[in-house]
Amino acid sequence: MKFAVPGIIAAVAGAVLGAGAVFGVTAAASDNTRPEIDRSGNADSSLLNQVEYGSR
Repeated sequence: MKFAVPGIIAAVAGAVLGAGAVFGVTAAASDNTRPEIDRSGNADSSLLNQVEYGSR
């Protein structure tokens, strides 16, 4: 019975660490917010607000 106690302790510690890793990875991966875009530039001369070629 002496050999079972360290095995049980290792199994419990592994389960706790595994659950913590799963919850940590899930929390890190669920960060799905988009950053705010700076739209304070001049739309007539900005490459991000107007295509570089041609006119519409």
